[in-house]
Amino acid sequence: MDLILLEKVTNLGNLGDKVSVKPGYGRNFLVPQGKAVPATAANLAEFEARRAEYEARAQSSLDEANKRAAALADASVTVFANPSTAGKLYGSVGPRDIAEALTRAGTPVEKSEVVLGAGAFRAVGEYEVVVHLHADVEATVKVVVEPEA
Repeated sequence: MDLILLEKVTNLGNLGDKVSVKPGYGRNFLVPQGKAVPATAANLAEFEARRAEYEARAQSSLDEANKRAAALADASVTVFANPSTAGKLYGSVGPRDIAEALTRAGTPVEKSEVVLGAGAFRAVGEYEVVVHLHADVEATVKVVVEPEA
């Protein structure tokens, strides 16, 4: 399936690139999310006519992500969980818990922006978490998992 990207997509391409992807990825993710349109002659002509608008939108999105990354630069949040006597958690601390803690701390973050490479945290301790704000912008946040009082 050939598509024209309307914004930069990580590991796929930049704004305006014509890419070939598997039909399910294009049909179920890229097109419904507004990240791409089918590569037809009419869509290509419309894209070229509106290229400046798309580039301005992409630049404003990048600027907003950079502002959010600056706000998260030295951020640290504490998440309380119920541990056993050995320090292992009953349950885990996942992206939702971290996103809610960051939002309560004053920096709104979506659950989908929190990247936990090794999976959810299952023990008390300090962790470094990557927050993926834009295709080009990531911030690292310190998360401290402490036992509930």
